[in-house]
Amino acid sequence: MKARHRVNQLKFAAILIMFCTSAWPQDTCKHRGDLDSLFCDDDGNMTADAPRDPKKLKNPAALMLSYSPQEDSVVYEKLWTPYVDHLKSCVGKPVRFLPVYSSAATVEAMRSGRIQLSLLSAGDTPFAVNIGGAIPIATHGTDKDGIAAYHLIVVVKKSSPFKTLADLKGKRVAHVSPSSNSGNLAPRALFPKEGLVPDKDYKVLYSGKHDNSVSGVINGDYDAGAVADDVLIRMLQRGALKPDELRVIFKSQPFPAGSLAVAHDLEPVLKKKIIDCTFAFRFPADLSAAFRGPDRFVPLNYKVDYASVRNVAEASGESLNRSGFEARKARELELEKKRDAAKK
Repeated sequence: MKARHRVNQLKFAAILIMFCTSAWPQDTCKHRGDLDSLFCDDDGNMTADAPRDPKKLKNPAALMLSYSPQEDSVVYEKLWTPYVDHLKSCVGKPVRFLPVYSSAATVEAMRSGRIQLSLLSAGDTPFAVNIGGAIPIATHGTDKDGIAAYHLIVVVKKSSPFKTLADLKGKRVAHVSPSSNSGNLAPRALFPKEGLVPDKDYKVLYSGKHDNSVSGVINGDYDAGAVADDVLIRMLQRGALKPDELRVIFKSQPFPAGSLAVAHDLEPVLKKKIIDCTFAFRFPADLSAAFRGPDRFVPLNYKVDYASVRNVAEASGESLNRSGFEARKARELELEKKRDAAKK
């Protein structure tokens, strides 16, 4: 039943997209880049411009906030409840979480107007920008150090014999999902230089979530797992594993730790209020600890700060346009069907 609901959710979103008409007819948009045909980027910042027609600007009675479903949703929503409560009082509108079951559903919810804000993973952010019209405005960080970063790490059981990535040839290696930067795209881009080629030297096994990959390594379902180090730290903090159960055998360059994005077509006064309220929010102690020290949202420049994520996607063979999104969505649906079938 859950699988059918998820499929119907995506089908409904796809129908909405079919009936959308472009805010910028082809002959009036001077530059679009990788943005879908519904959007335009005449100012060259790689994100969708606001609609030119004032009638298409939106000021909803309530705000819906979503997220990238690549971690335990109950834990994630609990962490961000203080921010939701802050927005309610600061913006003066009801703010609610919209549960989603896939990364594609998050992107399509933004595109269809079902959500106005989303906490996105690094891997989902470019598709949310290009297909959903999302505008990344912030990520977590500090006033002193700026943007917080995370790393792709590869974890193995402490008792295992594996020392390097090359040792994992022929082994069971968990990736997270097709949309995950640290859990799929970065491994495909970075592992070959370390002597390990995904889908050639080992069969990629998608776990669905970062914490599933970590737990799977501990339980022996996988020999190794490619995950984000900040997720591992949050699992350690809540006691989901012991500090001496795993070893890290690979650590990547830093990546921006996700984004907070708003819809491109919000009424300017509302958009400014959301942005001002967001930057006025200070993380409570447990939220700061969960992300290793950031105490606030800091401004994000998508064109500049997300260059490393876009480069990794390109190096991994991923297209960040409509065709790439449809291919990713098809993979996610197929994986979801397989996981549901395995539970029966």
